[in-house]
Amino acid sequence: MAAVCSVKSTSSLFLVLCLTVIMFFTLSCFSADPDPLQDICVADLNSTIRVNGFPCKPESQVTSNDFFFSGLMTGASTANPEGFGVQRGDVFTFPGLNTQGLTVTRIDLAPGGIIPLHVHPRASQANLLIKGRLFFGFITTTNVLYAKVMKPGELNIIPRGLVHFAANVGPGNVLVIAVLNSQNPGFSRIPSNLFNSTPTIPNYILARNFRVNEKVIAFIKSKFDFNVSLSNATWENI
Repeated sequence: MAAVCSVKSTSSLFLVLCLTVIMFFTLSCFSADPDPLQDICVADLNSTIRVNGFPCKPESQVTSNDFFFSGLMTGASTANPEGFGVQRGDVFTFPGLNTQGLTVTRIDLAPGGIIPLHVHPRASQANLLIKGRLFFGFITTTNVLYAKVMKPGELNIIPRGLVHFAANVGPGNVLVIAVLNSQNPGFSRIPSNLFNSTPTIPNYILARNFRVNEKVIAFIKSKFDFNVSLSNATWENI
């Protein structure tokens, strides 16, 4: 009987996910990318032409496989300093999304894992918690924090371009499905932006901003030398 209830519960959660995806497709007010001008435009990722998006693959080369994606079936490794992993379903991994204004991402967090402070400059983001307990929040441009501990089945929304974060506050793993209304929403990781840019921001500028001694800034920067490359690789182009 417990197994039957578990199956029903899982089915209900994924029904909510399907409805979320449909919502992003059908409501024009959620559109962040330009509207498509044709039925299909599977991205030609090998093209040397640079446009706002990707050129279309010739329709004679398009197959059914271009519109199906299995990359979210398993989670990415959480063996990194933040304790989270991301599997991306965006135009780079799923070319059939080209011109559709949509990215679907799977996020896994180990116990104690966090999603670092970041922004998506080109998209709003809806998050459906499938498993675990997750403290999720965002900060407005007037420095107001909106946050809550989410339970499985709950959905939240992160307005476009606002700083947000999450932390696994439960005893087990967390699984989140994130839907963003852009095929390439962008990912700006705040700690890396500030302390690991190329070229680096001068220490005295950061010290004045954070009202600390320059030695504190130098110490913080030293912590990114070995860890940031892994974290950026996990979240590149998210």
